[in-house]
Amino acid sequence: MSGWRFSDLAKKLKKSFFAVLKGEFLLSLNVNRYFIHVMYTFVLFAAIIWLSLLTENTMAKVEENKEVLEELEIENAQLTYEAAKAERRTTVELRLEELGSQVTEPEKPATRLP
Repeated sequence: MSGWRFSDLAKKLKKSFFAVLKGEFLLSLNVNRYFIHVMYTFVLFAAIIWLSLLTENTMAKVEENKEVLEELEIENAQLTYEAAKAERRTTVELRLEELGSQVTEPEKPATRLP
């Protein structure tokens, strides 16, 4: 019986797993001369992941701010409408009458004193 067995495969996988945990996996593959390249690749991947997370957070804030801006624009339009409505002459006269004021619109133009 010169073939391989599942028990041999399980042993190799177990040995490889523990080598990865101990940091000996790359050394066992004899890639220590490429260590700087492996570290450089790791740093690049970490930077890419970090930048994508920052971008995602920024985009979430932008969406939240868009919603707030829309609500504020609606509120501004309502307040502008109410202010324009309150400035009408008839509305002002009605409010003055309701308050019992004697103030009315002038009947003659104002005179200028020299």
